[in-house]
Order: sequence, then C-alpha cells, then structure tokens
Amino acid sequence: MITRYAQGSLTWIDLVNPSAAEVRQMMQEFDLHPLIAEELLAPSFKPKVERRGDCLYVILHFPAMRVVGSRPEQEIDFVIGKHFLITTRYETVDPLHSFAKTFEVNTVLGRGGSTHGGHLFVSMARSLYEALNDECGAMRRRLQVIEERIFRGDERGMVIELSHVGRTIYDFRESLLPHEEMLRSLEPVAGRLLGAEFAYYIRELTGAYQRLERSLGHLRDSLGEMRETNNSLLTTKQNEVMKTFTVLAFLFLPLSFIASLFGMNTVHNPIAGNSFDFWIIFTGMVLLAGTCLAYFKGKGWL
Repeated sequence: MITRYAQGSLTWIDLVNPSAAEVRQMMQEFDLHPLIAEELLAPSFKPKVERRGDCLYVILHFPAMRVVGSRPEQEIDFVIGKHFLITTRYETVDPLHSFAKTFEVNTVLGRGGSTHGGHLFVSMARSLYEALNDECGAMRRRLQVIEERIFRGDERGMVIELSHVGRTIYDFRESLLPHEEMLRSLEPVAGRLLGAEFAYYIRELTGAYQRLERSLGHLRDSLGEMRETNNSLLTTKQNEVMKTFTVLAFLFLPLSFIASLFGMNTVHNPIAGNSFDFWIIFTGMVLLAGTCLAYFKGKGWL
C-alpha cells in the first residue's frame, strides 16, 4: 500500500508491505537503484547505512510496543533523497502513524520546517525515539506498581511480573543497540549528500537516542534492585516458614518418644496401671512441651 504526503517541494512516500509493482513504480518515479528496490520487497535482518547514487538507504529496527503475539522489533527502511523520503515497513508502527497526522496538520497550516528528505528523516526518527521514551515511562510506572505489591506481601506473584518487564527491557536494548553505530556512520555519508551542516542534525538525533538509552539503563538498574529486594523478601519468608517447621519438629519429637515409650507392651511399667497413669503421662508431656517452648523463646527461635 502506498500513502503519499507532500509539503512544498518535499514528498514523503509511506509503503506498507509493498508489492513488486509498487516498488517498481517508486523505482521509476524517484530513480532508485535496483539493489535498493530489491531490498524493499522483504524485511532485512541487519541494520544498514549506505549511499546508492543520489539516495541514502538506511535500515533501522525499532522495539515493538509490547503487544501479545507481536515480534520484539519492527523494521523501517528509509530511502532519503534531496526532495523526497520513502519509508517502508512491514507491519503497523503506531508512532509513525502519529507522525503522519502531525505532518498533515503542519502541511495544512503551512508550518513545514523540512527543506529536504534528510530533515524529514531526522524529525521522524526523533519522534520514534520520543514515543519509545514514553514507553519507558509506562514501564517505569509499571515497576512502581510492582514495587507497591511487593511490599504489600505479594512477592511470589511479582516474580512473573518482574520477568515480563525484564524481557521487555531486554528486547528494547537489543533492538536499539546498533542505532548509535548506524547514526555515527550516517553522519559523514549524509554530510556529503545533503551538506556539511546536516551533521548537526544527525548529532542532535544521536543525542535523542542517547537519552533513550539512559532511560533504559535506569530501568534496568531499577529492575535489578527490585528483583534483589523481591528475592530477599521471598527468602526471608521461606526461612521463617522453615524455622517454624523445625521448631515444631523439635517440639513434638520428645513427646512422640514419650508416647511411644509408654505405649510399649511390657509387663513392668512404673506408671502404667496406676489410678492416674494417663494424667501423670499427659502432665509430664505438657511440662516438657512448655519447657521446650520457653527454651526456644529464650534462644530467640520463636
């Protein structure tokens, strides 16, 4: 599917799951290199920055917003020309949809600030990074909710929640890891095509990426601290339970021994057969249990 946007002399073409005919149409209209046209037909596994003729071809993978069943990352291909920008994607990318609405509004109001495809690329990539920063804010709020539930006593249930958040943070970092290198290699190539002053915009975009990377680093540190706290509380609870069971075992072990001793089928027994034999044995067991309890409390085991 082809969606076309125009702002003055600048054209933005948004391709979603393009067919061979659609790619061929773009190739003829914008004089794209055949290798670029071929790569637009299917997703790529690796990021890329290269110049082909009068175009820059950039492949970046962005973390997917966490949806059940979605892939951990979404690919966007950028073909940057002096008077056009072509984006190719193979699934819905919500931040790009939001950017398109803003672009249309600015066009209607005559507030377009992009003079060539490179400026539009920088604005688009910055908006994608800002959307991911908002996603980091949502994960931060989720961690706050998890922290509250941990200290309310739901440590066991939060183990799975912490694992889900940890997987999301890991997916984000893995998808964004190549971006800094790609932006660094884009700076000299774009400067030769779009002018030396364009390097400033690439460095600004690199700054937006680094802010996102710092947010992810803070999230990872918070997650690590929360996991340690949760594990410590779980261990403390388990130790308390084991201590209680151990004390009970030591408490009833001598009582079981006494009961077994007087339950022996012997002829001569110093207590069995007396008028109050049951009460004598029972009182002795209670006294022994009370003595053990007092001893355990004195040792601080209870």
